[in-house]
Amino acid sequence: MKNEERELFTEKLDELFRKLIKSPMIHECTMYVENGNGDFVWSKGYGGRTIDSMMNLTSVSKLFTTTCVIKLLQQEKLTLDHKLSKFFDSKIIEGIHIYKGRDYSNEITVGNLLFQNSGLPDVYAMGRNNLNKRIVKEDFKISLYEYIEIAKANKKKFTPGTPGKAHYSDLNFELLGKIIEQIEKTNLHEAFKKYVFKPLKLQNTYMIETENDYSPNVYYKHKALYRPNLLSSLPASGGCVSTSKEVMIFLKAFFNGQLFDKSIFHQLSKFAMIQYCPPLGQYGGGFVRLNISGVASMFRCKGELIGHMGGFGTYAYYYPEKDLYFIGDVNQFAKQGEIFILPLKLAKLAHKYIASYKGEYSNESMRS
Repeated sequence: MKNEERELFTEKLDELFRKLIKSPMIHECTMYVENGNGDFVWSKGYGGRTIDSMMNLTSVSKLFTTTCVIKLLQQEKLTLDHKLSKFFDSKIIEGIHIYKGRDYSNEITVGNLLFQNSGLPDVYAMGRNNLNKRIVKEDFKISLYEYIEIAKANKKKFTPGTPGKAHYSDLNFELLGKIIEQIEKTNLHEAFKKYVFKPLKLQNTYMIETENDYSPNVYYKHKALYRPNLLSSLPASGGCVSTSKEVMIFLKAFFNGQLFDKSIFHQLSKFAMIQYCPPLGQYGGGFVRLNISGVASMFRCKGELIGHMGGFGTYAYYYPEKDLYFIGDVNQFAKQGEIFILPLKLAKLAHKYIASYKGEYSNESMRS
């Protein structure tokens, strides 16, 4: 990155951050940008937060689950074609997926779960008294089997593995978490430690397992919520806590081959549109893609953002076109759009002020 690019990009990042914290619903936040080789580092914090402050990762935690699945695939302990019925008693999963009168429960595969194309419903957004509304009112604990019962009671979206279809559901990843535990013969937190936390020497990243584990507050509008029981109910799909600095370490390792053989991205980079943030938002094999090229994007950038976002306001994305990583947290459950828009604004600035990066993770190489 040239000095004039660095200076102008820094100036524009500062300006974007100042605009962000003017929002009356942003009480705490962080924004962190770094390039691949680490010679450009920029960060800001607000409301007492810094990149060393603890934050609820929520669905960014799915990338840890994805890492474990990839490791097991590469160790040949697991395949994408393994059926759900291999790991769960038939009494548990019977009727989990009935679509147009036919039971597909025994046809759901590990790949369907990882790619979010099982057709299972979103257990948090379904129904008039959905769990997202309950989160605002109270802290509560819910088991995997209660998630399964919610899925059984709600309409399925399509048959498992329907080409070009995806429907985002935390249940897919909670099922993956139980599969990892069975194969590893330990709890999921220990699997995360084995495959992610210890190899990367992450000291401030952990899974919330009980109400006594520290969980930062999250805001819903102007009210601070404390939800450790809820987060302990989401081990595989959203139950981790970390810092922006440690998420940066992880995200770089995830995409640069430090945790697993990165050639697997050719297999995982098959995306289908999900119900959130269409038409840009797509899901692949365990991670989100935001297609920011062309007329589909009001930001008219080039390339894509790959990574994940979380419902409490956390995001972690890699922008291969410019070899930049964006980590941040707006810590607001009621302002979901801000999670989606901020990384796009960051990409727009990078697209405008930073020269293209011709590395191995260009858009073409990620999908080749």
